[in-house]
Amino acid sequence: MTLKVEMVTFDCGDAAKLASWWAAQFGGTTQEMIPGEFVAVTRPDGPRLGFQNVSDPTPGKNRIHLDFSAEDVDGEVSRLTAAGATEVGRHQFSENFRWVVLADPEGNAFCVAGQ
Repeated sequence: MTLKVEMVTFDCGDAAKLASWWAAQFGGTTQEMIPGEFVAVTRPDGPRLGFQNVSDPTPGKNRIHLDFSAEDVDGEVSRLTAAGATEVGRHQFSENFRWVVLADPEGNAFCVAGQ
């Protein structure tokens, strides 16, 4: 049996709004799958992103997050924070690898990594 990652789904307070934000930032399109409840974002590459309304999103640190790579880490971080993301932290593993932790408008963590 072969499995593939079809979708990564986020619990959130406003699925349509958060899906639109992610689609705008990462070149995707939105599709309302369950009216008023669940919206999917299809991107040019990688799995779809799903956003589902929940009355009580999980508090605390995400147990899973998305990692993106970029040739211009600082440029992408500037673009994303200007669009409403929040910078959470900067880390460096070596001279050749660093990453910036960001949070989307509802606080879901994701990273942008590169040199």
